[in-house]
Amino acid sequence: MAGTVDMTASSQGSQNLIADVLVIGGGPAGCWAALSAREAGATVILAEKGYVGTAGATAAGNSSIIDAAPGAAREKAIAQREARGLGLVRADVVDRVLEETYIQLNRLADWGYRFPTIEDGTPWRGSMRGVDYLRFLRQRLIKNGVTILDQSPALELLTSDGIVSGARGVRRVDGEGWQVKAGAVVIASGGCAFLSGALGTRNLTGDGYLMAAEAGASFSGMDFTGQYGIAPLHCSVTKGIVYYWATFTDEAGTIIGGKGDRQDAVAAGLKNGRVFAVLDKASPRVQSGMRGQPNVFMPFDRQGIDPFTQRFEVGLLYEGTVRGNGGLIVGDDTATEIPGLFAAGDAASREAMAGASSGGGGPNSSWAVATGRWSGINAANFAVKIGALQAKRLSRGAGGADLRAVGSTQADASEVVSAIQAETLPLDRGFWRTADRLNASAAALDAVWRDALDLQHRIDPIKAREILAMAATARWINASARQRKETRGIQRRVDIPGTDPEQSGSILSGGLTAIWAGSARAKR
Repeated sequence: MAGTVDMTASSQGSQNLIADVLVIGGGPAGCWAALSAREAGATVILAEKGYVGTAGATAAGNSSIIDAAPGAAREKAIAQREARGLGLVRADVVDRVLEETYIQLNRLADWGYRFPTIEDGTPWRGSMRGVDYLRFLRQRLIKNGVTILDQSPALELLTSDGIVSGARGVRRVDGEGWQVKAGAVVIASGGCAFLSGALGTRNLTGDGYLMAAEAGASFSGMDFTGQYGIAPLHCSVTKGIVYYWATFTDEAGTIIGGKGDRQDAVAAGLKNGRVFAVLDKASPRVQSGMRGQPNVFMPFDRQGIDPFTQRFEVGLLYEGTVRGNGGLIVGDDTATEIPGLFAAGDAASREAMAGASSGGGGPNSSWAVATGRWSGINAANFAVKIGALQAKRLSRGAGGADLRAVGSTQADASEVVSAIQAETLPLDRGFWRTADRLNASAAALDAVWRDALDLQHRIDPIKAREILAMAATARWINASARQRKETRGIQRRVDIPGTDPEQSGSILSGGLTAIWAGSARAKR
């Protein structure tokens, strides 16, 4: 199986490639998947919508990660995950994730990755500086012989007799197409934030979800997507950890508090007007530590604001499935329901790791490492079964005739995006949910879906697929939220404020033209 990637060019200039494993997405999960598949002996191609090393939410800032050695530290971390998961976290999965993360952090150190240090010079492995982390992984990929396709968004999967057999896409630099035939594919393209403006989420539009759904895959946890990040007004930085040390007030200076997370306090305040924050609870030592994340302070420095002593106005930016938990259903081996298709990182449902609460930060970062590792190894093993047949298989695009049918509307792309955002971003749609509003959104999103289908024939294919992916993701979220008739974690049903013990299972969803959602019990 080991060897070099087969690369040829068609007479039209399209690039045709053959490899054992194709990884779609170049964030931490994708990098770990590609590296692990290569270490398992596979030939590997990594296709990234942007540039591997700077693309995605992690690259835009620091990210915490759970570094828990076996023993008391591990047991404490598992207990914390279970407590926050509100009945959906699986302790065995958390344990496996943290063990894999611990092993790979050790390997990073052995490879020469420079972790930050604390006062006594001891390496601190609980935080990753995103740009350094991803640049290091990129160099490791190149050294190990992974073929990287930068600026090469995938547009659709290829299938052969019901088995995923690669993907095709387009190169941004010249507009030419590319196609990879592969024995297995890993979707590691991240989540969907609906172009909300949150830092690092511009390319996170749910593209991998759409491609997988076209091949027949389905989802879990899309109800747990009511996740918003606190940000200074007119700013994209949603680094929530600094607000542990914040006091929130209304315009008159009255302190805003209440039950729930910090986001709940801000959301409650925004119902009545403007909300302000000051990081006045941070000690000098904490303040110094915060300065290790310069992007957090850039907006303040530009405006001459000292956030530790002066109030600044804040708002909430929707983070959807980037810091929420919904994603593709995967087994413990990270395989989806579709043979040959695996998923890792934010593309996969994280309910087993984070439950009904946000997995933002440490849980998601650890999940990306572990599932990236497992998906790469398991995809390589699956490709062994295909062997030499992969180059000869007859493959077709998984989009199907339904997604190529000409629509009856002539909607403008910006109008369609705005219509999707109108049903996802506002607090009374994504943060607080009611049956009436969800039902109204469902009807609106069905119409938006038809408009998005029509756009595929009239605008740039990359943008068209992004819009279609956002429309599909919004419909899965809506259907799942309607199905979960209770309040649990970041699924806040204002009309049903209580938690129902009988609804502690997962909500599954899927479909394209016709959306479906139901409980895991019902699907069994």
